[in-house]
Amino acid sequence: MEEKITGKRFLAVTLLNVLITIVEIIGGLVSGSLALLSDAFHNMGDSFSIVLGYFAQHIGGRPETRQRTYGYRRAEILSALTNSLLLIIIAIFLIGEAIQRLDHPQHINGGIMLTVAIIGLLANLASALLLHSGSHNSLNVKATYLHVLSDALSSVAVIIGGVILTFVNVPWLDPALTIAVALYIAYESWPIIVQTIKILMQESPDLDYENIAKDIKQVPGVEDVHHVHAWMIDEHRIIFSAHLNCEDLPLSKVESIYSQVEDILRHKYGICHITLQAECSRGRDEELFNTPVDEEHVIKEGGYKKHQH
Repeated sequence: MEEKITGKRFLAVTLLNVLITIVEIIGGLVSGSLALLSDAFHNMGDSFSIVLGYFAQHIGGRPETRQRTYGYRRAEILSALTNSLLLIIIAIFLIGEAIQRLDHPQHINGGIMLTVAIIGLLANLASALLLHSGSHNSLNVKATYLHVLSDALSSVAVIIGGVILTFVNVPWLDPALTIAVALYIAYESWPIIVQTIKILMQESPDLDYENIAKDIKQVPGVEDVHHVHAWMIDEHRIIFSAHLNCEDLPLSKVESIYSQVEDILRHKYGICHITLQAECSRGRDEELFNTPVDEEHVIKEGGYKKHQH
């Protein structure tokens, strides 16, 4: 039931964002305000983000298959990267237009600019109200909620500009506001780009690996740990693998060690997918992340042999 309500709220927020975008584009063209147009592009980017995120979430929820053993969860990461890159491109375009406006200022109708910006602010506040309750339980809803609040902040900046331009002719104010909003869009988008690229490049998540090794070695029967690998499928799911040097034990006791280690990794470090390999003396002298390969090591792959150096 909660998912249906969340879906309806996402749809309502999307429609509100699309409505704001249309109104602000028309208002920006009629009033001549580039700041209003930049706010419209900001809302359009968020509308695109909500739609992409909604479909990506559904795709990401598909079960694992023979071809995709980790499922489709990277769909949401690709969606976030696409949307953020689009917003950066829009921000660069707006800054370029604003710089040209500084050289050739145009008359701005402050009254229209102010009216449209107030409508945008009210719609953004309505969207935030729709998402507020769900933002406490869902990171996805929380991310959208914060985006909507940032839209409201942009609208406030445009409103201030509209109030000033209604009473005083300040030719540089509108392009200055445009540059400020564009820089804010880029500031919001850049960390998402960095994070998504880190995930796609399988960069190691920010974990306390020394303490992880220490906790694992405290499990009875474990003497050492090495050949550690960790990466992320998306921003929430961490994959972890390691080799454990154990006492020479029967398999039934090794399984008990696995269970204890998995409990530590899941509950203390938030790791969701764990692969462990027990060894007796092999790799005992290796470092935590050092995985030396013999020069003549051969991997059989697809019917041919490849030497790995």
